[in-house]
Amino acid sequence: MPRLALYTFGVLTCPLSDPAPATREFYALGEAVYRSVAAHPGYLAHAEPAGGEQGVLFGADWGAWGEFAVPAWYAKGRTPDTIALAATLSLWIDLGSARDAVYTGLHREALTRRLDWFERSPHPSHVLWWVSEDVTPTWQEGVEKLERLHHDGPAPHRFTFSRPYTPESAPARA
Repeated sequence: MPRLALYTFGVLTCPLSDPAPATREFYALGEAVYRSVAAHPGYLAHAEPAGGEQGVLFGADWGAWGEFAVPAWYAKGRTPDTIALAATLSLWIDLGSARDAVYTGLHREALTRRLDWFERSPHPSHVLWWVSEDVTPTWQEGVEKLERLHHDGPAPHRFTFSRPYTPESAPARA
């Protein structure tokens, strides 16, 4: 049975290492959001560094999720002191479960505050695609699909919550 991969990406207004109150709020709320999303029905897994290294993105061992990658438009830092991004890669049983987790509850509350933390961008913030049951999506796949979505728009192998496709490549109801 196909599973749904979800890659999200955003550029933060300041580095994750910034001690400002807004950054501390982002971290605190982010931890709570991760816990609530991981407990959501339909959630299967998300990319985590194999060594449990919190705050390490580039150079961490991500296991089957592959080497950490970011879109070409990310122009900020890549060291622990300069990284200014938030990215997730997760697996879901279906579109409805993922959409519900993103647009309800604590994650929805966080979305209403996104402009407190993230830069405005002409680029998409997420991309979805279907994978076989035995496949673990990689960071590089997520980046490639997000960049292609930005350049060419939604298609059966890269789409958004507002323009979804079924596993059989047919347009789905948003």
